[in-house]
Amino acid sequence: MKNVRAIKTSTQVCAVIGNPVAHSLSPAIHNAAFEELGLDFIYVAFQVEDVKNALAGMRAFENFRGLSVTIPHKIEAMNYVDEIASVDRSIGSINTIIHTQGKLLGSGTDGPGALKAIKDAGVETKGRNVLMLGSGGAARAIAFTLARAGSLKSLSILDIDTNMVNRLAADLQAGADTPIGSASLDGDSLATAMEAADIIIHCTPVGMHPGVDASLVPAALFRPGQVVFDIVYNPLETKLLRDAGAKGLIAISGAEMFINQAALQFELFTGREAPVELMRQVVMRHLNSR
Repeated sequence: MKNVRAIKTSTQVCAVIGNPVAHSLSPAIHNAAFEELGLDFIYVAFQVEDVKNALAGMRAFENFRGLSVTIPHKIEAMNYVDEIASVDRSIGSINTIIHTQGKLLGSGTDGPGALKAIKDAGVETKGRNVLMLGSGGAARAIAFTLARAGSLKSLSILDIDTNMVNRLAADLQAGADTPIGSASLDGDSLATAMEAADIIIHCTPVGMHPGVDASLVPAALFRPGQVVFDIVYNPLETKLLRDAGAKGLIAISGAEMFINQAALQFELFTGREAPVELMRQVVMRHLNSR
C-alpha cells in the first residue's frame, strides 16, 4: 500500500466547482493520477454559487493551479478569466481554468472528449443526422466540435430554454457549414426530431444521480439503428441508456467522455501525460460500487 501523500507548502491545488458537486468523481480520478505519477498536487471539490468571487479567490492563491468547471458555471466562468483559446471563445463555454503567471487561462475539453467517446464506440458521424437535447455549456462544446469536425448531415438542438437554444443555433450557423435546426423541447418537437435522428446526444442533468429513474426520451420513440450518447456519467448506465440498450441500440456512456476530458485536463494541470487506463479503472470502480 502506498503511503498517504504529504501536503506541503509547495503542493499545487486543483479543484472542481459546480452546483451541485457532491456527485463528482473528479477528486477521485485526479488524485489517483497525481499519486500514480508521484506529483505534488491535490484535487478537491467546491460547491460554488458565486463564480466571480470563486475565481477571484483562485487568482489570489499562488498555489491554486487549476479548476474543472461543471454545471451550471461553464458559460459564466468565461467572464472572469484573462485569456480564452479562440476556439473556446467561439464555442462560448469553458470547463478548464489554469492559473499561471498571475493569469487565469480558460479552455475546454468537453468537445474533444465527447468526440473521442463517439469514435471509440465505432460510430461514424459523417453524413449523420444528430439530435442534441440541451444547449448549456457542455452542449455548446460538443455541438461546435461535431459541427466543425464531424461532417454532419444535420444538427438539431432542443431545449426547454428557447432563448438559449436559439442563441446556440445562431452561433453555430455563424461558425460552421452544418445545417442547424433548433426548437423548444416538448413532446411534439421531440417526437418529430427523433424520427430523423441517427445519433441522439443527451446534454441535460436529467437522469443524473439521485434522479436515476428519469429520462427525457420515451422508449417508444427509439427506432432501429440509432445511437444514444448520454453525457451523464453518474449512474454509469442511465435510464436513457438502459432503454436504448433494451431496444438493441448502440449506447455510449458519459463515463467515456468524462474520462477523456479529465485526461486532457490533467495534462493541462500538470504538463504530464495522463495515466488514462488508471483513471478509467478509478471511474469504473466508483460507479460500479454505487
